[in-house]
Amino acid sequence: MNKSQKISITKIAELVGGKIFGDSNAVIKTVARIDEAVKGDLTFLYLPEFEKFADTTQATAILIKPDFKKNRNDISYIEVNEPEKAFASIVINFFPDRYTLEGIDETASIHKSTALGKNVALGKNVVIGSNCKIGNNVRIYHNTVVLEEVEIGDDTILFQNISIREECKIGKRVIIHAGTVIGADGFGYHKDENGVYKKIPQLGNVVIEDDVEIGANTAIDRAALGSTIIRRGVKIDNLVQVAHNVEVGENTVISGQTGIAGSIKIGKNCILAGQVGLAGHLDIGDNVILLAQAGVTKSILKPGIYMGYPAKEAKAFRILEAHNRNLPEYSERIKMLEEEIKKLKEEISRQKT
Repeated sequence: MNKSQKISITKIAELVGGKIFGDSNAVIKTVARIDEAVKGDLTFLYLPEFEKFADTTQATAILIKPDFKKNRNDISYIEVNEPEKAFASIVINFFPDRYTLEGIDETASIHKSTALGKNVALGKNVVIGSNCKIGNNVRIYHNTVVLEEVEIGDDTILFQNISIREECKIGKRVIIHAGTVIGADGFGYHKDENGVYKKIPQLGNVVIEDDVEIGANTAIDRAALGSTIIRRGVKIDNLVQVAHNVEVGENTVISGQTGIAGSIKIGKNCILAGQVGLAGHLDIGDNVILLAQAGVTKSILKPGIYMGYPAKEAKAFRILEAHNRNLPEYSERIKMLEEEIKKLKEEISRQKT
């Protein structure tokens, strides 16, 4: 992030279609959280819990919703319908990530049969095996190992300490963060007649399509046969496990500590929140949202929001949870009703005699 630049409030407002209240000649140098911003910073406000900082923030400018009260004269307000989206657009346009790795370090090892594209940069101790195809403008940072017959598309960035196993394919504009392993053997074993687990060779690969980003210390296992596939535009967080023969649909988002068992097919535009767990051989349809710690044991094909274990539609789960919380009260009421019924029966019996 280049903190020496100066960007006018007017230019920012033009980008996001915002309306300025205050000094339209003000300039900002960088962006910051509302509770940490100082003079020269742009910040934004969209969650109610952060409104308490609006009267004390030292930011030069703040993105706000149209209905927010503008009660300060020492700050410039930029009114937009969705401050969080406007803020993201500003960061993308004015503060893009800058990866400075250039050239091929003398410690990098490249097999002579590997084809490097134009403007490839390799950091310290990078190892690239035989018959690989590396596209243009690829950046591979320190201590990353790429084994045989791997294909890596243009404008891809591989950070430190990544392992990409043989025959895997990485698309264009992919970002893979430090410590991730692509193409480790899937968890495949067969128990023989003596109860001993025998390893099943994992003969497939991993295919990662264009515009995918994968977080740190994530593992995507190679298929037993065929391919484990991460479709175009998928975003995967840190510490995610994707098992063999999984297919993740386009533009799906997967949060940290999610575990996806083998041979699951996940549709397009899904959201898997933190610590979601999915049992093997399931189908998840398009536009499914699994809230944090959902445990999925059966296929979910209907679009919607699901939660809990076993995962249910959110509305149904919340109703069940409300009843669960009231079980002690229900128990006492049932006991009282049983006593009343008993007394009524005794009274009826006395009247008959």
